[in-house]
Amino acid sequence: MRLLLISDTHLPRRAKRLPQALLAELPRADVVFHAGDWVDTDTLDLLESRSRRLIGVYGNNDGPELRARLPEVAYAELDGLRFGAVHETGSARGREARCAARFPDLDVLVFGHSHIPWDSTAPGGLRLLNPGSPTDRRRQPYRTYMTAEIEGGALAEVTLHRLPQG
Repeated sequence: MRLLLISDTHLPRRAKRLPQALLAELPRADVVFHAGDWVDTDTLDLLESRSRRLIGVYGNNDGPELRARLPEVAYAELDGLRFGAVHETGSARGREARCAARFPDLDVLVFGHSHIPWDSTAPGGLRLLNPGSPTDRRRQPYRTYMTAEIEGGALAEVTLHRLPQG
């Protein structure tokens, strides 16, 4: 099972559209995660129409229309793995312990907010993944997103993809 992980698209504030390389990943993904800060409903409509399955949450920059359509926290079981998605997890310091305590029944937590890619494992085994942002690199050298594979009930081949400058 192939996953596409994105967050913090901030359209149309940070970019006019999603990068073509990211859009090209949509048909290859069995499940698309968006960890909030969509900003516009057009992006949600686009991903809903092009994704086999979309799991999304709202972020701190998402207004009432998006909050009416999306939860603050989303949960899904995929090939035996328990996933969650949330926008904010707080500061990097203590993130693993804090998230493991907040989400004790998850195997993987997809999050956003910082625009900083993150891949770590908390004590107890919770995998924390932040794909960064495909439209707003902030202080990062690249705009980014992630893909991952689930094989035999395990998360495998998590890849951070760098998008071209521009």
